[in-house]
Amino acid sequence: AEHQHARYNPLRDDWVLVSAHRVKRPWQGQLEKPPPEDVARWDPKNPLCPGATRANGEVNPQYEGTFVFPNDFPALQPDAPEPGDSDHPLFRAAAARGVCKVMCFHPWSDLTLPLMSLAEIRAVIDTWAELMAELGASYPWVQIFENKGVMMGCSNPHPHCQVWASSFLPNEARLEDQTQRQHLSQHGVPMLLEYAEQEAHRKERLVVENTDWLVVVPYWATWPYQTLLLPRRHVCRLQDLCEGERDSLASIMQRLLIKYDNLFEVPFPYSMGWHGAPTGRYLEEDCGHWQLHAHYYPPLLRSATVRKFMVGYEMLAQAQRDLTPEQAAERLRSLPEVHYKHRAK
Repeated sequence: AEHQHARYNPLRDDWVLVSAHRVKRPWQGQLEKPPPEDVARWDPKNPLCPGATRANGEVNPQYEGTFVFPNDFPALQPDAPEPGDSDHPLFRAAAARGVCKVMCFHPWSDLTLPLMSLAEIRAVIDTWAELMAELGASYPWVQIFENKGVMMGCSNPHPHCQVWASSFLPNEARLEDQTQRQHLSQHGVPMLLEYAEQEAHRKERLVVENTDWLVVVPYWATWPYQTLLLPRRHVCRLQDLCEGERDSLASIMQRLLIKYDNLFEVPFPYSMGWHGAPTGRYLEEDCGHWQLHAHYYPPLLRSATVRKFMVGYEMLAQAQRDLTPEQAAERLRSLPEVHYKHRAK
């Protein structure tokens, strides 16, 4: 807690430098603008709202729950041509095809996930699972991710996420596939199943838990209040969750996200995403080394206006953090589970 040291991340096979004493240094760097609190519930000019017209001229239906549509500016397209042959091993290219979708969580722009009801969050989870199964039938990787807040590059305040399905395994997926496969081979148990059991027993990095899930600040966390959401049983993919596990997932997500918002009493920015066993052609293979999990990467460090920057040493050497994961977990764990907006009322 007082002296710098390095911690190993077995999921990525890399290290993070922990320098807890640095959090005491005075801050004279950039101050961010707090996230806006006055988002309009419905705006006809917002392309994600019900009834609004999007960039391609299509009009959204008057949806009342979740709403999924093709991204109007996709990073991946299903009919991209093959790149030309390389004339040197240092100049290689490969085909990259896929589809990109946008998923709105709710028709109201001012209602983020922690403020939604459990039934509404459960509907989001069910739609995630449907998209994973649908796109995963043909694509080997389906990445569900949410960028929340302008600090994380989100250009639209409406509650939504994106789903990119690709013809290839992205870098993070390939790395996690290798490390989890190696751990199962060496130790006879899926890495993150064993890790969840250890964290549930140790409790020093535990944030919230229920009968089916737990959330921890991982031992190897890079971002200040980074968390890892883990199931207690061995499950490879989101669509494999049973009814009860989906209900308890909605509950633990709500509890975590309320704590995030309560930390600095702002709509807490983050990037999050689900990782599970590859799909497509991998559905016919043994993927028992995989364990479903979700990563939450929030940038805030000291307050709603002070963020962690990954620059300098982090870009050129290795990741570094200023407070220990145990300190971050203790602070999150101690926060109330009633949203600050509801307490104010």
